[in-house]
Amino acid sequence: MDRADKKRFLSRLKEYEHLHNVSVVCYCLMPNHYHLLVKQNTDEPISKFINRLNLAYAMYFNKRYERVGPLFQGRFKAKNIKTDEYLLHLSRYIHLNPLELVDQKKVEDYLWSSLRGYVTSYEEDFVDYGFIMSYFGKSWKDKYKEFLKAEVEKRIKEEVGELLFETTPVQVRALSTRKHE
Repeated sequence: MDRADKKRFLSRLKEYEHLHNVSVVCYCLMPNHYHLLVKQNTDEPISKFINRLNLAYAMYFNKRYERVGPLFQGRFKAKNIKTDEYLLHLSRYIHLNPLELVDQKKVEDYLWSSLRGYVTSYEEDFVDYGFIMSYFGKSWKDKYKEFLKAEVEKRIKEEVGELLFETTPVQVRALSTRKHE
């Protein structure tokens, strides 16, 4: 709901990351959901980490807003990452999630994402940047920024293409009316 809620969630994320020996590689907090890319460092299932994080945050949220019941709808979705390509794609997907909320040039300034640490000098102590960094080598922040930029440009081209070539009934009627004039 507000800045304090997001700060509390990040505080719990950091705390439970340590308690469950997982590594947070990427995160993004959105107004009604969140995305995490988490590396499992032990045999303990990620579900224990997520369940504890969700329960602690739901208890805080329900108490603060004087509500009862579950906070999160349905079960969390976990995907096992089997390829480097999917890992990189997923990090980019998570980091570009706020594009719907902010201007594309300001996505790196979005406060509730690990992206800032990937493309600026700002780094959070609980995010494991080394995992993604290892795929980009020297000047990894600049290379990662280019990796993101390519996706943004691709999305813009697709959106423009859809607008230009969309054939809604209104456009079809307008075209057919002009034809008969």
